[in-house]
Amino acid sequence: MAGSKRDVKLSIIGAGNVGAHIAVYAASKDLADIALLDQNADKAKGTGLDITQAMATANIDRLVVGTGDYADTANSDVVVITAGLARKPGMSRDDLLEANAAIVRSVTREAVRHSPNCVLVVVTNPVNTMAQLAYEVSGFPSERVIGVSGVLDSARFKTFIAMELAVAASRVNAMVLGDHGAEMVPLVDHCTVDGIPIRELMPQERIVAIVERVRHGGSEIVNLIKTGSAYYAPGTATVEVLDCILKDRQVTLPCAVYLQGEYGVNGLYVGVPALIGAHGVEKVIQLHLSEAERSALQVSVEHIRQRCDMLKAGAKG
Repeated sequence: MAGSKRDVKLSIIGAGNVGAHIAVYAASKDLADIALLDQNADKAKGTGLDITQAMATANIDRLVVGTGDYADTANSDVVVITAGLARKPGMSRDDLLEANAAIVRSVTREAVRHSPNCVLVVVTNPVNTMAQLAYEVSGFPSERVIGVSGVLDSARFKTFIAMELAVAASRVNAMVLGDHGAEMVPLVDHCTVDGIPIRELMPQERIVAIVERVRHGGSEIVNLIKTGSAYYAPGTATVEVLDCILKDRQVTLPCAVYLQGEYGVNGLYVGVPALIGAHGVEKVIQLHLSEAERSALQVSVEHIRQRCDMLKAGAKG
């Protein structure tokens, strides 16, 4: 890309709301020059121009080039997959399974053909299953395929706790494991505000209500917007992961990663804390979970596994 000041390249597949906002946030953090690809090439080109001009107003010298040609994504350090259908009111993420699987399968093949050494970051829902699919289609080592899930869910958990207690979200430490959906596992016993456990700060009924709101946080936004799903928070959550990869920050984030015995799970993408750096997943972090948390995580894992099995059965059929 002419005008690039550093030889770092990020490609984003899908120029819809989520993809465009990832591009804005990544460029504003000066992470990389960006190729923004969409099947509607003119939309991608227009969006890319708009974002590049926005960066000029902030004196950030980053290019966002829109395209419909995968050749323009060649030799990317990271490829983000956002392409797919968004939820509408009354839909669950599971309702997107078959349609989005076909899209992710095709996108992954093209992305890895042009960028065989990249890290794949999957955002398309249902994200655990789509990350699993991208891993299987790409043939990449598992550490180079990551799903964005827990960073977003944990941000929602932090937000609702902060709102309940009227404190800054930055004072809240919260984490969500498991599936990115109604079976997610907000870790109440690991949640603190200024180091104080939330069980000491609010009654159990409020904690239960917050946990339920977190589990349906995406649906709440879908039902309010009515014409689409969330994109600001998914955008910033994704850029947090990208920042760790492109700057080799070696920071622990909850992401959908491939488990090989950790948490008693084998061969499946599950949301757990992982050390994220230049190579993708540098290490899976194992937390000590309570019996209730372990049981809830197992339910979540089984839901992910069933969905993956459904997808495989559909492919065979």
